Amino acid sequence: MARVLDKEAILARLSALPGAVGFYYKDLLTGEELGFNENEEYEAASVIKLPMFAAAAKLVSEGRASWEDQLLCKAEDRVPSCGVLRFFDDGIKASLKTLCALMITISDNMATNIIMRHFGIEKLNEEFRAMGLQKTHIERLLFDSKAGAEGKQNKIVPKEMGMLLEQVWRHEFIDEATSETVEEILLEQQINHKIPGYLPGHIDVAHKTGEDSGITNDVAVVYAKEPFVMCVATNRTDTTAAEIAMREIALMLVGDEEE
Repeated sequence: MARVLDKEAILARLSALPGAVGFYYKDLLTGEELGFNENEEYEAASVIKLPMFAAAAKLVSEGRASWEDQLLCKAEDRVPSCGVLRFFDDGIKASLKTLCALMITISDNMATNIIMRHFGIEKLNEEFRAMGLQKTHIERLLFDSKAGAEGKQNKIVPKEMGMLLEQVWRHEFIDEATSETVEEILLEQQINHKIPGYLPGHIDVAHKTGEDSGITNDVAVVYAKEPFVMCVATNRTDTTAAEIAMREIALMLVGDEEE
């Protein structure tokens, strides 16, 4: 039985949230879409790590990088909050594949900055554009307070994140092997209190979250019987209310699905 999309209820739920709110949904079987400010730019927080991972995978597939490249992890790279690398001794080396896995599954900020420095912000932005991301971009390293004070922020666009995730789900991102690599790591996500929060445990979700003061984002493929992409970005918002809305909307979109 095809999903019945209650567009009015979803849009009303989104409209009630304070701040800047963006939403994009696509049924991956029927192609039905629903958007709410879906083409606007939003402060990415850790969701910027998704296109970074995709760009690294693209470079590996093209022979311009290797998953086995060893990157030096220095004490000066340590930054607060998410991750485990900052607790390791100075001067260890880790493979690009390991750093990407840490960046995605536990949102390791130190791993992210190491990858960003390794490839360079300009190069990553070039790869974003080559992947079809026209407005999603990086402006600074994570926890670069000086750049932040200058107004530099990393930005995502909900519909662009949805397009990227759809390509991964269809195994059309670069090629099948590259898509599978990206998909496998996204499915290992450990931060699962947003879009997956109210979903039955048997439904897999491949996704990346992001949060900061007044910011909470999540972009996902939900592997329901009728799979769909759902991307939410909220800035200058009530993060608790926004996360409840994410969970409720995801549950509405799944509907009455039995295991």
